Amino acid sequence: MPPVSKPSEQKPATVGAAKSTPAKKAAADAKKTAPAKKATAPKKATAAKKATAAKKAAPAKKAAPESHTALVRRARRINRELAEVYSYAHPELDFENPFELLVATVLSAQTTDLRVNQTTPRLFAAYPTPEDLAAANPEEVEELIRPTGFFRAKTKSIMGLATALRDNHGGEVPGRIEDLVKLPGVGRKTAFVVLGNAFGVPGITVDTHFGRLVRRWKWTEETDPVKVEAAIADLFPKSEWTMLSHRVIFHGRRICHSRKPACGACPIADLCPSYGEGETDPEKAKKLLKYEMGGLPGQRLKPPPDYPGKAAPPLGAA
Repeated sequence: MPPVSKPSEQKPATVGAAKSTPAKKAAADAKKTAPAKKATAPKKATAAKKATAAKKAAPAKKAAPESHTALVRRARRINRELAEVYSYAHPELDFENPFELLVATVLSAQTTDLRVNQTTPRLFAAYPTPEDLAAANPEEVEELIRPTGFFRAKTKSIMGLATALRDNHGGEVPGRIEDLVKLPGVGRKTAFVVLGNAFGVPGITVDTHFGRLVRRWKWTEETDPVKVEAAIADLFPKSEWTMLSHRVIFHGRRICHSRKPACGACPIADLCPSYGEGETDPEKAKKLLKYEMGGLPGQRLKPPPDYPGKAAPPLGAA
């Protein structure tokens, strides 16, 4: 008779299952907890991203204000660089004597030097001296200078200054700013153009180009021309004033334009704190260059011998 199995020996599979239950539970618990760990990873990454974004959004620390000595050094370095680029810089009005320069400068208000240069040959041929212009028929003068715009007001100014030169200065243009600014239509800018280029007296010419560039370069924050003049005069020796004016104005007319400065073609880009305000792509920037920089005629019909560009065409020429 076969032996009877003991209860403890029955159903070994069940016993085996009971022994494996803790392991299965542990595995199940591990699976349950794994997704939880994975879920926390994105939260940590999101927090890190938020922290990075917060750092970027935080206002940058302001740089220490530039000392006056550092400003002087930087400004003079820019001037030296411009002197190399525009070694041929010159007044862009055609003239043969102080009287012609004075009249041409008054006519240049609200128009280009090119248009003035195209207009003055006929004017000076008809009225070569202050005495001639003072005695002219206003209507005839208006017709001659019409291309420069505002011809009625300008006729009044140039005939008035011609009369003052005839009556008060013996028909000669005075060489002092105190006398020049008393003439009709003559302000400090015009006076310094005449003094610097006809008499060799140093002066800073603050026109729209000059004012725009010195503010872009952070030489001054002033907007009033007289205050700009004083601020820039403090940065440079007097001997540099006239040529500095020419170089800055040349740069403003050719490269550093008001609306679309050609930053990508600027020879002093590495010195400019406002780099990037204009077109930075070199090829696109080249298309913005004007006058000789862009391979086009300059503003003078009779440019100086060292001018590297083409002479401007006379009025009416194709």
